[in-house]
Amino acid sequence: MDMTGLALRAAAARPHVLPATLPGGTAARLAAERVLRLRDWPLAATPAQADVLLVAGPARPDLDAAVDRLWQDMPAPRARVQALSADDVEAALATGQARLGSPAGRRTQAEAPDAAESDDEGDHSRSHGGHEGHGGHGGGEMEMPGGLPMAEQGEDRDGLTLDQLHVALGPLLADWPSGLAIRVTLQGDVVQEAEVEEPLRPGSAVAEAFWVQPWLRAAAGEPVSVGEAVRRRAAAHLDSLARLLSVAGWPAEAVVARRLRDDLLDGAPGAAVVLRLERFARRVGRSRTLAWMTRGIGQVSAERAREAGVSGPAARAGGDVSDRYRQWLAVIRRDVGRLEEPSPLRPAVEESPRGWWRDGGPPSAALIRLLPGLLTGAELAAARLIVASLDPDLDELAAARREVTAS
Repeated sequence: MDMTGLALRAAAARPHVLPATLPGGTAARLAAERVLRLRDWPLAATPAQADVLLVAGPARPDLDAAVDRLWQDMPAPRARVQALSADDVEAALATGQARLGSPAGRRTQAEAPDAAESDDEGDHSRSHGGHEGHGGHGGGEMEMPGGLPMAEQGEDRDGLTLDQLHVALGPLLADWPSGLAIRVTLQGDVVQEAEVEEPLRPGSAVAEAFWVQPWLRAAAGEPVSVGEAVRRRAAAHLDSLARLLSVAGWPAEAVVARRLRDDLLDGAPGAAVVLRLERFARRVGRSRTLAWMTRGIGQVSAERAREAGVSGPAARAGGDVSDRYRQWLAVIRRDVGRLEEPSPLRPAVEESPRGWWRDGGPPSAALIRLLPGLLTGAELAAARLIVASLDPDLDELAAARREVTAS
C-alpha cells in the first residue's frame, strides 16, 4: 500500500490553511475564515502546521520578503495561492487543494517561490509575512538555526547582565493587525524595548479600509444610514474580540465571535442574533480565567489616552486589557439594538470602530503610538494580548487622505 500517497491525499482532502492577510485584504480574510469554517478545513496558526498558504489581499511588493519567509517555513507538500479580493477566495482555495492532490502540483510548489510563481501566471503569490516574530532581521546579523538571531548581552533594569534577543513581531502573524511590524528587544521573555516600524503612509495602495467604509462614504456625501454604520462597527468589534480570544487560547469563543460577526455582515436582523450575542457576552464578560489572564496588563488611564490622542473604546475603557474587551462587549450590545436606525450617518456624531477621525489623523494612528510604552516591561505573551486589545487597523492610515470629517 502506498502509505505516502494515502497521507498526501488525506491532507489534500482537508488541508490546513494559513491565511497571510496583506493590508487591504480584510474582506478577503473574512471571506476565507468563513469558507474554511463552512468546509471544516483547519485554520493553521503557524507555517509548520500549514498545507496551504493563502495570501489575502492586493499585491504588496514591500511585503514580498515577509510572505516568502512564511512559505519557506512551511513543510512539503505545500501549496501557495493568492486571493486578491473576497470574490477570489473560493477559487484560490480550490486551486490550493488541487495542487496538494496532484503529484505535478506538489513538485512545482516544492520548488523555490520564484520558480513556482513563474510556472503559474494565475498564482499571484508575491506577498507574505514574518513567522511567529522570528523573521525580518536585516542583513549582517548572525543567526542561529531556525532563523533566530544570536543573543547579545545587556543590562536589565536591575543592572544585571543578561542575554538580549532582538525579535521582529509581524507584519503577518496570525491574529495580528495586518502590516504592523514591531521590533522588540527581549531579556528572557520580558520586552526591554519596543519600536514600531514605519507603518503604512497616507495614500499607500490599499484596496479599501473595510471597517470604516460607511464613514468614508458618508464623508464623501453618499447617503449612509446609522443602522448600516453601527452594524459595521459591531462586526468590527466582534472581529477584534475573536483575535483577542484566539491569542488568549479560547478558540471556541473566538469561533462564536466570528459567526456573530459574519451574520451581522450578511445583514441579519438584530432579533436573529441578540440571544446568541447575550450568551456570548455573558460567557466572555464573566470569565474569571480570561479576566485573570488580562488583569493589570496594558494599563492606559483615560487621561493618558486623551493625551495620546486616543478615542473610542480604548479611551473610554480607561484601564487594562480586560477593561478594553468589556468595553467592546458593551458597544456591541448597544449597536445590535440600533441596526434598523434609518437616520443619516453623521461622522461627527457616530464614531468609527477605533474612534474619531480628527486633525491628528485616523484613530488607529494614536493606538499605534501607544504601543511602545505599553509593551516595554511586558512579558512576550502579555505583549500579544496588549496588541490584540487595541487592534489598530493600518488600512485606516492608507485611507487618511480621504479624511472623515463632519458633514
